[in-house]
Amino acid sequence: MALKRELVISEIYKAAREWLYDNDYLELITPRVVRASGACENVNTLYTVSANGDSNWYGNTAYLSQTGQLFLEAHVPALKRVFCDGPSFRAEGTVDARHLTEFRMIEIELATNFDGLLDQIQGFISHLVSHIIYVNQSKNLGLSEERIRELKTCPRVFSQITYDDAIAKLQAFGIKINWGDDLKHTHEALLSVAYENQPIFITRFPDPMWDHGKQIEVEKFFNMSPDKEHPGRVLSCDCILPYSGEAVGSAERIADVETMLARLQNSRMFKRLVEMGGSVDDFGWYADQLRSHGSVPHAGCGFGMSRITQFILGEHDIRNAVSFPSNRATLI
Repeated sequence: MALKRELVISEIYKAAREWLYDNDYLELITPRVVRASGACENVNTLYTVSANGDSNWYGNTAYLSQTGQLFLEAHVPALKRVFCDGPSFRAEGTVDARHLTEFRMIEIELATNFDGLLDQIQGFISHLVSHIIYVNQSKNLGLSEERIRELKTCPRVFSQITYDDAIAKLQAFGIKINWGDDLKHTHEALLSVAYENQPIFITRFPDPMWDHGKQIEVEKFFNMSPDKEHPGRVLSCDCILPYSGEAVGSAERIADVETMLARLQNSRMFKRLVEMGGSVDDFGWYADQLRSHGSVPHAGCGFGMSRITQFILGEHDIRNAVSFPSNRATLI
């Protein structure tokens, strides 16, 4: 199966770039040695970069990048649709079927609203599935007839459920979970089954900047637009895929620099960064970019390509969806 897996992976990336170019995205090459502006919501999973044992070699603490999001966002006003493709490095302590310490991610940012973003995510994933089904007719990709039949049922439009409704549905299933808790993989799997084992969107997560009257566990990246129609919620979305669970994290972004900085400095991510010796200066270049050149309403997401591959292959273990699994137990 290993050789067949490599054929599938190759075709998935071929189809991904085909879709991006056909939909007028311009590729940007984003840096991979960065300050904390290259972090996702959990700065504690950053890998520190050193040279000759000197972790202050750059004059500031440097890290391996987890995301190119802000670099892409800075170019949306001029270029409208941009993407980057590269590794994301996360110091995950667990060795399991869900997590890798290095994985490939394709990220997009574009001038659109929340609904426009969801349409792009559906289009991207649907194209990859359709491409694999089509290519499998002429090449032996190693996928079983049963798996191909399952993939053919993948809809072009995914079902949507809000975070609030997801919690209520899980509670109705008898799961012990409270509003404000983070959704685990087991929760995502139950919700996927409830929607006929098809991709679903979980939308409008709690706004971490809102006073909910209690501490909430769920936490997303700080740069998310509050939902004006649903106070206390943000215009964010996780795309849940069968087998792999959350494979895409997305949100409508904040275009105003002062609002962006206020949310950054009031986030739990920032508090952890300060404890690590960081400051708002880690994001200074992006703030300067917004002040100098402005921004436009925009949105974006990160496609976890290994988890999308896992879904297409029908694999329960992400380590079977990559050529060289990287986690705390492996170093090659």
